[in-house]
Amino acid sequence: MENVWLQSALWMALALIAATASIWITISAALFEIVVGAVAGNVIGLPLAPWINYIAGVGAVLLTFLAGTDIDPHVVKKHFWSSMTIGVMGFLAPYFGCLLLARYGLGWPWPQAQIGGISLSTTSVAVVYAVMVETGYNRTELGKIILAACFINDIGTVLALGLIFANYNLYLALFAIVTIAVIAALPWVVPPLFKWIGRRASEPEIKFIFLVLFGLGGLAELGKSEAVLPAYLVGMVLAPFFLRNRELQRRMRAICFAFLTPFYFLKAGSLIEAHALVTGAGLIALFLAVKMGTKFLGILPLTRYFKFEPREGMYTTMMMSTGLTFGSISALFGLSNHIIDQGQYTILLTAVIGSAVVPTLIAQTWFHPKFEPLEEDA
Repeated sequence: MENVWLQSALWMALALIAATASIWITISAALFEIVVGAVAGNVIGLPLAPWINYIAGVGAVLLTFLAGTDIDPHVVKKHFWSSMTIGVMGFLAPYFGCLLLARYGLGWPWPQAQIGGISLSTTSVAVVYAVMVETGYNRTELGKIILAACFINDIGTVLALGLIFANYNLYLALFAIVTIAVIAALPWVVPPLFKWIGRRASEPEIKFIFLVLFGLGGLAELGKSEAVLPAYLVGMVLAPFFLRNRELQRRMRAICFAFLTPFYFLKAGSLIEAHALVTGAGLIALFLAVKMGTKFLGILPLTRYFKFEPREGMYTTMMMSTGLTFGSISALFGLSNHIIDQGQYTILLTAVIGSAVVPTLIAQTWFHPKFEPLEEDA
């Protein structure tokens, strides 16, 4: 019989192990959670009950929202072209690279090759933001540029999945209309509303944010889209408000990192199957190498063009090479709609999860630049 409390204790024990290890080895706790999840999933078999999937999903949504709140509009405006071009290239280079590998290198039919290209075209906002918060790099100008570029990159992935495998319906139209209306209204509604209801032990402001995120997430699911997309947009439009109200952001971040995101990253790691990793190691390594190689060739020259310091350019390139949320969503879309088979799904998913670990490890170990926080956050 399922014992929810013992299962909860097991998952939180693994999260504590990852957090403690990250302190001693000075590598992101999110990265350790993925690794610990992979080990535990293969050694003891982590239970993936529906409630765990739900908490992991909420963690992804809230983490994506918080990443949006850290995008400073002034920094984005100042560095619009660098954020835009790095983001666009971050999508196009691995998309075409992995698409061509799957189609002409492996002989996959076009629909399957498209899923392969889309799945490995992403940059993981969740991984990048988690790493930057832990290191304090989210409070720098470059960190905000990278977060904006991540968003542009993932918009490309979402549009490609939607346009190539179009699933237009009335719910999708409703989702689009409501989302536009909500993000247009929130900057006007939130400041006076939070001034009226705020500063109470019951945290009505946070409840309101959850209401908006869950409501739009529900409409996104009805429209066959993903809840993390409106979460990022809501975070972005509320960024100016949160930049003036750091305490509210810290309270939400505490909820997210202490309880929700460990389930998300541990679950991601637990999806790596040791048997599939061994039998498909060659193809997994090939897809991962092509993704990282094309990101490197596409993004690093742009960082030189926009006069990033060499160390900052390498760090940016490595962080833009990560993938997780939208990559795994795209692979699962392909499997659920019978576009790819189970074997192809396992290869793509493992390559996606590998891209959350390998580039992050390289970036943090060898290329983490020194920084000074922006004056407003110092």
